[in-house]
Amino acid sequence: MTKQEQKRALRQTMRCLESQLSDRYKTQSSQKICAHLLAMPEYQASSTIFCFVGTAHEIDTRPILTHALESGKRVCVPLCTAPGIMELREISSLADLAPGAHGILEPDPARCGVVDTDEVDLAVLPCLCCNHLGHRLGQGGGYYDRFLSHYRGGTVLLCREKLLRQEIPLEPHDYPVPWVLTETCLYEDGMPERLG
Repeated sequence: MTKQEQKRALRQTMRCLESQLSDRYKTQSSQKICAHLLAMPEYQASSTIFCFVGTAHEIDTRPILTHALESGKRVCVPLCTAPGIMELREISSLADLAPGAHGILEPDPARCGVVDTDEVDLAVLPCLCCNHLGHRLGQGGGYYDRFLSHYRGGTVLLCREKLLRQEIPLEPHDYPVPWVLTETCLYEDGMPERLG
């Protein structure tokens, strides 16, 4: 089985597993993960953050986006512009978001300006699953792989503890993320670190 076939099989497994998680667990884990992220010194020290807008199957990042905006941080979120290609667009309010082509909340390109990757202090990324070392399995579009290939700032991956896996199929273009944050632990380069 090729790495791509392994990834496809794992995606199917993880989507099935995620669909079986209780709404209560999803809500509570999202709340704890967001609270932990807001307590990270790296978040508190950041001026510009890039954060995904969580879908129903991902961590609900609205508390992060709201807190960052209320704290006077510059906030940018992804705008998918072509298959595998996304831009970072600055928002001033959650009202700047509307459902895009795939039903994912995206910024209005007419109102939200482009932010250069080099301006981002902290990037908050999603995954279907990952391991403690920050190897992530995404949805397969390659959007975040391309972002990570030229981004050199701080990066944290949000993942529910129940979706962590030991083995993630890796290809040469897969970049590890230094921090993995779950509802119970922050892993830095694979090692459990401080929380709160």
